[in-house]
Amino acid sequence: MAPFGKIYSYPNNFRIQRAEVVAAINGLEIPLVEGFNMGVDNKTPEFLAKFPMGKVPAFEGADGFCLTEGAAICTYLARSGPQAAQLLGSDPKTQALIEQWIFFAESELGGNILPPAAMVLFKVIPFEEAYYNHFTTSTERALKCIDTALQGGKKYLVGDSVTLADVMVAGALFLGTKFLIDAEMRKDTPNVVAYLKGLAELPEFKSFGDLVLCETRTKA
Repeated sequence: MAPFGKIYSYPNNFRIQRAEVVAAINGLEIPLVEGFNMGVDNKTPEFLAKFPMGKVPAFEGADGFCLTEGAAICTYLARSGPQAAQLLGSDPKTQALIEQWIFFAESELGGNILPPAAMVLFKVIPFEEAYYNHFTTSTERALKCIDTALQGGKKYLVGDSVTLADVMVAGALFLGTKFLIDAEMRKDTPNVVAYLKGLAELPEFKSFGDLVLCETRTKA
């Protein structure tokens, strides 16, 4: 099968991993461009002609269609295969609920997990404890919201099968559990832990790698 398109990014970007999971569910092949040098290749005239902001992830379809922003790429891939109705919902209310979790994943999870990651994992910004603690508290609040939504032994956030909501939320959480969402935080959100363990067993989710549950959160 010919590739549906290709993705430009640096390695181990959770936004790319989400796209790879969606592609796996929909039977699409979207290889990562080999040898892509972030900070160099994304500044070339050729790249900027396709993606003017110079950001990654960046998707280029086999037909030349170009797209940026991780959530938009995942949504496009979800719409482009045989499992579109499962991933995005087949009625307006289900679709709205899935979209709600997509926005939640970007704002409440990504918006609060990525700043601490930038401080203590990637070390691209200085560590500031007040900000770190603020984002940690906000992450914990978001986790409790997810935990409530999963009450009653629910395996998925919307309906009885995997949707794009699960992919988007899991992408941020698989990153967060590596360094921020520690045992102390997890003890109050057992439904989230069970949920992640269940998703980790699905073959389509292998792009996220092993589910790593840190005992103590990483600080500077």
